[in-house]
Amino acid sequence: MGMIAFPKPTARKVIRLAGALALAALLAGCQSGDEYVAFGPKHLREVRPAIKAKFTELKMDARSPILIRIFKEESTLEVWKQNREGRFALLETFEICKWSGELGPKVKEGDRQAPEGFYEITPGLMNPNSSYHLAFNMGFPNAYDRSHNRTGTHLMVHGACSSRGCYAMTDPQIEDIYALARDSFKGGQRSFQVQAFPFRMTAENMARHNDSPHMDFWRMLKVGYDHFEVTKQTPKIDVCEKQYVFNATPLMANVPFRATAQCPAYEVPQAIRVAVEAKQKKDAEAFQVAMANIREEAEREQRAKERAAMIAAIVNPKFGSDDKPEEAAQDAPAEPATAEAPAGAPAAPGSTGGVFASLFASKPAQTPVAAEQAPGQPAETVASTAAATPPASPAAADVTATAFAPEAQAAEQKPGFFKRWLSFGSSEEEDATPPQVDLTTVATAPKVKP
Repeated sequence: MGMIAFPKPTARKVIRLAGALALAALLAGCQSGDEYVAFGPKHLREVRPAIKAKFTELKMDARSPILIRIFKEESTLEVWKQNREGRFALLETFEICKWSGELGPKVKEGDRQAPEGFYEITPGLMNPNSSYHLAFNMGFPNAYDRSHNRTGTHLMVHGACSSRGCYAMTDPQIEDIYALARDSFKGGQRSFQVQAFPFRMTAENMARHNDSPHMDFWRMLKVGYDHFEVTKQTPKIDVCEKQYVFNATPLMANVPFRATAQCPAYEVPQAIRVAVEAKQKKDAEAFQVAMANIREEAEREQRAKERAAMIAAIVNPKFGSDDKPEEAAQDAPAEPATAEAPAGAPAAPGSTGGVFASLFASKPAQTPVAAEQAPGQPAETVASTAAATPPASPAAADVTATAFAPEAQAAEQKPGFFKRWLSFGSSEEEDATPPQVDLTTVATAPKVKP
């Protein structure tokens, strides 16, 4: 019996085999870490290995139930997954690519608002054939929304990073989220809950948004937020009297909750109720502290604005004046004629210092001038010298500061912003008629002998 002869591999076949092995190695490398590339139908792809690795770390089964929380202001979507102890733990945090509208609930079709509230996602709401890669419908409007006559359709969490009232993710993100939801349904979860909040419901954030018209609605959402925070269990959601109620059980059997009807008598498990009340008490104290800090910051900002206005008024006296530009120009004091100072008389300090010098420099003592006529001195010179002598009374001293302004114009001048803040030379103090200075006489008077 002869041996069967096998054909020897040709060089071409060897090259093909080597290329196939190299490609397999390359694909294996691509499927590790953040460079993972998935293959196959998009709705059947597995979650990334990086997420799978967390199952072991967090003691989770691949098909255990999930829960999703959304925070608009933080642009964050969280996927929580039940561990083997029956509590939910944070598995993965995704950055929302886009969400439309503003903080606040969706009210009507076409307002482009993304929903806020509590929604149950069943397998029938999953869409593997979405025009936005993959998607699941949020189930808007729910019982609460319908009780308030809110309208809207096709509100989704989907891929393609494009939003018109939805929460849009990137395609790789929605593949992971979709796979986690799909596997939880395979594990027996009949629906998973989506909790959509305007922001993380902390005391500080509640204080920061305290003036919002949506605050009553958000306080109600915070109760459900607190139930999950203290239990790490999916809260049971019902609606009665057009309000959400959480983890409530009617005291009478066969008496259901109806969204628009009066709430039946119900109870919340004591352990949950006590834990929620303790959290809310702590949050209320933190809220008061946060509000006090906000008020203090607002007062600091107001004081800073007032100081800035005062400085601006000093630098520019016309700043904030009630006078019109034409009136301000007319009210400006006339430039005094240059007069020859008596020999030996000290120069007035601050004469070139501007407004700041007049504000902060102390006035020097005035050099007394004899009122009596010196021997050999002309009478008109004595008169002009006496007129320039500072008056003895304080009121007259204030008048001297404005002696070079025309008398009639100074009397009619309306005090502007600058004079209201800096009251020197005010008109109330000018009870006496200011002495007229004969500029011509002063300019031509002979020098006073020392």
